[in-house]
Amino acid sequence: MVDLAKEENDESILPEVSQMIADLKRRLDNVELQTLLSGEDDAKNAILTIHPGAGGTESQDWAQMLLRMYQRWIERSGREWKIIDFLEGEGAGIKDVAMEVKGEFAYGYLKSEAGIHRLVRISPFDANHRRHTSFASVFIYPEIDDDIEVEINTDDLKIDTFRASGAGGQHVNKTDSAIRITHLPTGIVVQCQNERSQFKNKAGAMKILRARLYQHYKEERDKERSVIEKTKKDISWGNQIRSYVFQPYTLVKDHRTKHESGNIQAVMDGDIDEFLRQFLVMNTTKEK
Repeated sequence: MVDLAKEENDESILPEVSQMIADLKRRLDNVELQTLLSGEDDAKNAILTIHPGAGGTESQDWAQMLLRMYQRWIERSGREWKIIDFLEGEGAGIKDVAMEVKGEFAYGYLKSEAGIHRLVRISPFDANHRRHTSFASVFIYPEIDDDIEVEINTDDLKIDTFRASGAGGQHVNKTDSAIRITHLPTGIVVQCQNERSQFKNKAGAMKILRARLYQHYKEERDKERSVIEKTKKDISWGNQIRSYVFQPYTLVKDHRTKHESGNIQAVMDGDIDEFLRQFLVMNTTKEK
């Protein structure tokens, strides 16, 4: 088409050619990226959880900002999300959230997001307009298919019911519909209070528990080779995997891959593909 445009001395076709090249590059990048997704769980759906760090309203608001970022990425990539558990913060933000992510290679793409995310900004909650640093932790688990055996002995479970808190209005706050399950041998605790039905909340909590137990046993079986196990060793306050700076300049920097972007608004709107790609490339290089 470029040759034809040269022969005809017609530049009007160049915008169309440029768009075709951009589309081809995007498709090629996606194909290249999927060749890096060769882990045994990469093709699975994912369960994503976000927990605010210390700092009350500041970190709870940051957790909600991260939730929105991931929801925008999921929608942009043609995948789907569903909130399994949601606990509203006091005044603003969220205290806890668990979300199911459905779509091709959801876990493979999102596994790089596990870790501590750090925010630096002028606080909208500070009357003196001072700069604040907030932290939130993100964990990613592969969703377990029904045909995969995860042995759960009911005698090992402590199941508590409680009244849901936060937003929910009429029914959800008036009955003990929320469920908390403790797996006694491992100490893993999960809860679900998003649905009005105790039965549905128990099913949601069991889905999260199965995913976490699967990951736990997998790491126990193969600690040295488990990428997530290595990541979890780095999850502590002060060992953030990525920083998001709104003030005094704008910058998003991944401390593992060194990839960075000055367009922080685009990142917060879900444009995180290059961060995911850089992590996958780095991990593949390390394995080789």
